[in-house]
Amino acid sequence: MKIRICLAGATGSVGRALAHEILRSEDLELVGAVSRTHQNRNLGEVLGTPKVDLKISGTVQEALNTRADVLIDYTSPSVVKSHVLFAIDRGTNVVIGTSGLTEKDYAEIDSAARSKGVGVLAGGNFAITAILMQRFALMAAKHIPHWEIVDYANANKIDAPSGTSRELAERLSQVRKPILKHPVEETHGPKESRGASIGGAQVHSIRLPGYGFSAEVIFGMANEKLIIRHEAGESSEPYVAGTLLAARKVISFVGLVMGIDHFMDF
Repeated sequence: MKIRICLAGATGSVGRALAHEILRSEDLELVGAVSRTHQNRNLGEVLGTPKVDLKISGTVQEALNTRADVLIDYTSPSVVKSHVLFAIDRGTNVVIGTSGLTEKDYAEIDSAARSKGVGVLAGGNFAITAILMQRFALMAAKHIPHWEIVDYANANKIDAPSGTSRELAERLSQVRKPILKHPVEETHGPKESRGASIGGAQVHSIRLPGYGFSAEVIFGMANEKLIIRHEAGESSEPYVAGTLLAARKVISFVGLVMGIDHFMDF
């Protein structure tokens, strides 16, 4: 039996790539598509695949009038939480590909998912290289007590830090809190220059024209350092396989799981 997918953000860069792959899949079925900019149009027409006959909804609420097993959300930070909570209330499992949610948001989502008996799988980044960066950083944090995180993106990215860097900081804090030689509050000069404190680590976000997305965690010890860096190109292809793996796994548990690495063989 196929897993029925509703895709929010279906005409965005990642959404288009996901839609094409879902349509080719033997075990997934695309039953809903959401796009405010293309609502009421035929998805096949927008994607350039005439054989696909699926009307695009303007809202997640409208799209989920058709029963779906999983909502995949690649929309925007301003609406993702409301989408997720609505889907949970309808008894729909959720894969969150949109960044911008806070630790408090995730706690609320976890509680709601458990009360409704559905699963939510969230990832700051579903690209395999980003997942490996996080895994290697978690290994390094067991041996090196000092680190900071830097993320880069173009000037149009409105959320900071990125979901990738926020999740990385929070996951690292579960290993241990990094040691700061001088507490941020004792900084001589503007304390903001030391970045944001997330999970006890300092996180610095650069937003400038000409940058693609990348993130790095820098570990330092006396006379040595280790830099673990992930870089993404302009294609949406790296995010597809991880997101669809998440869609296949999210129906197998209840509550919130952070990171697709929990379902990968390392």
